[in-house]
Amino acid sequence: MAQVKKNFSFLNNSKRYNNTAVLLHWLIGIVIIFMLALGIFMTDIPKEAPKQTSFDLFNLGIYTWEVAKEESPRSFYFNFHKSLGVTIFVLVLFRIFWRFTHKPPELLTTMKPWEKRLATAAHHGLYLLMFLIPLTGIIMSIGSKYGIKWFGIKIIPGIDNEVMRELFYEFHEIFGQLLLLILIFHILGALKHAIIDKDGTLRRMWFNKNT
Repeated sequence: MAQVKKNFSFLNNSKRYNNTAVLLHWLIGIVIIFMLALGIFMTDIPKEAPKQTSFDLFNLGIYTWEVAKEESPRSFYFNFHKSLGVTIFVLVLFRIFWRFTHKPPELLTTMKPWEKRLATAAHHGLYLLMFLIPLTGIIMSIGSKYGIKWFGIKIIPGIDNEVMRELFYEFHEIFGQLLLLILIFHILGALKHAIIDKDGTLRRMWFNKNT
């Protein structure tokens, strides 16, 4: 234990992300991964499936979601996806605000110049896509005839514009694929720093009782 503390003694509070940034990082990251899996899962749900009031999430037998009014599985999952998308959009806007008003710590001096450039590019790409993906999803939903419900509460009506819906569907899908690629790169980079470099990068993005 003493050796571990010694190895990461250089990670003082000025080199760590504050707890709000850490919370937003992990919360948004987990929900985005869930959303990517949900997006892949729900596209294969047949439109003609019978309506029901109980839904076994991902058909895994882990959690069953009960709804008051019968709806088709496709309708349930798409509305669930939209609800989470709106939630993510609000969280991302707050995260961007937090980033602009709270300077993040500098990258570790142990990182090579090319690693710093790649890390910066990946972070900028993630922020941009985290903003664009829910935004295009919201616009796409407005272009449909259904609009947007946030966990059963209708917040934005649809205008039933097929051209608008199809256009932003394409943007939404392309941006989602790009996000997946950058996210894989981001995770692999984090694992490299944790397993090979052992430079404390992951500990910078974990909760600290002193911040």
